[in-house]
Amino acid sequence: MNTIVEMKSLNKFYGSHHVLKDIDLTVARGEVVVIIGASGSGKSTLIRCVNGLEMYQKGSLMVDGFHMPVEADRLLGGERELAAIRKGVGMVFQQFNLFPHKTVLENITIAPMRVRKKSKSEAEATALTLLDRVGLKAHAHKYPGQLSGGQQQRVAIARSLAMGPHLMLFDEPTSALDPEMIGEVLDVMRELAADGMTMMIVTHEMGFAREVADRIVYIDQGSIMEIGKPDEFFENPKNERARSFLARVLKH
Repeated sequence: MNTIVEMKSLNKFYGSHHVLKDIDLTVARGEVVVIIGASGSGKSTLIRCVNGLEMYQKGSLMVDGFHMPVEADRLLGGERELAAIRKGVGMVFQQFNLFPHKTVLENITIAPMRVRKKSKSEAEATALTLLDRVGLKAHAHKYPGQLSGGQQQRVAIARSLAMGPHLMLFDEPTSALDPEMIGEVLDVMRELAADGMTMMIVTHEMGFAREVADRIVYIDQGSIMEIGKPDEFFENPKNERARSFLARVLKH
């Protein structure tokens, strides 16, 4: 297996609160891993550790060929190592985090020009291709405030893709959206999965999870309780907590 993420006995604390407990998880290149669980179970913290937004305290983490040793809540490799990792890891948050005073096109081209040192013309050509891919090329010169929430989230996805990531992280990307806008964002993510993008996705959208995931990871109270193929997990979860979780969420 060509591994892009490997966590071994990874532990994360907030003070005395033990948030992640002995997490063992590998993600292969081209794989879609969907992480589910109740609110507060540690899902978002887990994927935020992958790109160094959260520092773990014990265990080990390898991302895209970089080992991420931590000591005293700092990455031993320092900011340069972290920057190298983040170049290859895109992240889409619940909130869109677009610059309101910049156009859609400017939002997408800033990082490739500053970090990848691309020319303005090259960055804009890539941005327009990506906007076309997410169905928003006609909105390139609008400002985020002129777009719907679903459109802003699709811009945020295009912005992450503009850096040419090897891995995309999604932290509940539809949870801040009105119900009628959720589908347009999930459609873009479905296309990325079909194109072979490696993704780690935290979501409450169970139908989507079952459809796109290669594996489902169920977390409860900071521990991975079950990992399995979507059909196996949804039809016959082995863990009692997983069964009760699914019974609750699938009723709605």
